[in-house]
Amino acid sequence: MDPAKQDSIDAAVLRRLLEHLDSRKDVQNIDLMNLAGFCRNCLSKWYAQAAREAGVEVADDAARERVYGMPYGEWKKLYQKEASGEQKAAAK
Repeated sequence: MDPAKQDSIDAAVLRRLLEHLDSRKDVQNIDLMNLAGFCRNCLSKWYAQAAREAGVEVADDAARERVYGMPYGEWKKLYQKEASGEQKAAAK
């Protein structure tokens, strides 16, 4: 596969992942971290890093907004719940 086609497919997969996470706001970041070892915040950091590597400066807030689909503070207010004792214990 040529590199341009691979990049196009990779980009489509990222968009699909972001759409999926957006549709599952009930899944908390701590659950993602405990089960998969990454969360929405990790994705936003990876996004900003990839942008920098491509010569584009993307602020952390802008990267989070891309991943969360809204400002991070708004997402937290609307969807983030206090982690349970079980979730916190699993994160350790």
